[in-house]
Amino acid sequence: LVGAGGIAHAHMPGLLRLGPVVVYAQDGAEDLAAAFGPAAAAAGSSITVVDTLDDLFDAVDVVDVVTPTFAHAEVVRAALAAGKDVVSEKPLARTDADATDLVSRAREAGRQLYPAHVVRFFPAYVRLHEAVTTGLLGDLAVLRFVRSGAFPIRTAWFADRALSGGIVMDQMIHDLDIARWVAGPVTTVSAVGVRAGTEAEPVEAAHVLLTHESGAISHVAGIWGPQHLAFSTEYSVTGTRGSLAHRSLDEQDYVADLAVPDAADGFLPEVDPADDPYGLELAEFLGAFAGGAAPRVTAADGAEAVRIANAALESMDTGQPVHLATGARA
Repeated sequence: LVGAGGIAHAHMPGLLRLGPVVVYAQDGAEDLAAAFGPAAAAAGSSITVVDTLDDLFDAVDVVDVVTPTFAHAEVVRAALAAGKDVVSEKPLARTDADATDLVSRAREAGRQLYPAHVVRFFPAYVRLHEAVTTGLLGDLAVLRFVRSGAFPIRTAWFADRALSGGIVMDQMIHDLDIARWVAGPVTTVSAVGVRAGTEAEPVEAAHVLLTHESGAISHVAGIWGPQHLAFSTEYSVTGTRGSLAHRSLDEQDYVADLAVPDAADGFLPEVDPADDPYGLELAEFLGAFAGGAAPRVTAADGAEAVRIANAALESMDTGQPVHLATGARA
């Protein structure tokens, strides 16, 4: 595991169920290991902290990159060069060029690289994909996605769009990826966004409109709001044979009061510990590394999600729609 920030807390339980974990981070690795010490013991696993990235490469078979967005490409390149299979948190990279380069490097090195688009593993979105692929909804017409949560003020880089890509690249990329996963290639991207509030209490919102090659239209909305705003997700997808809707605030069917470390300081959705999408995702990736079935998301999918998100950012800056070539397929 490379990195020890908020998302590392979401990855760690699943990793510990799969085997011993080695951690390297520029800051926070010891604290992360201490927080998950009891969980490691309960899982019959272990956590080892090392001093350098090279020490980590020498000790592991698989590298899971959970660094800040702007560092993904550098660490993934190093891991591939060291001959490792790699999981990278989303986005695969901050720029289109870096994302494309990582896909090419993995192919040339003969290694596997998968982006951690975990929403593809959440039950409500699995249900949506199944409804589409089985024809239950017919031909898709209109898709609407909403994702809301508190502005991530815990570290300054989230607020710097050059480093994080802002709400579009950091949060809404999940729904941009899901829209393409179920409705197919995207041909046109239009977007508007706003930043308000103060430096201490910022708010950011964006709306992205996607036109799919099929003719379907997806509306994706994202909100980073005040610190008391609970994380929530919604979708409503309508096709020629019916519609399917989800609202996370209406669907929590469990209550947990467990002595476990906080999951990313409340900036991620709560998950049922018995049905952990982060753990399911990592198990599927490691199964593929071991020669099993290909996972439901590929490096090319990750690069295409980056391309769509950057097109949305370009549209926000120019006030004009951005037209995409549709060489990539879902």
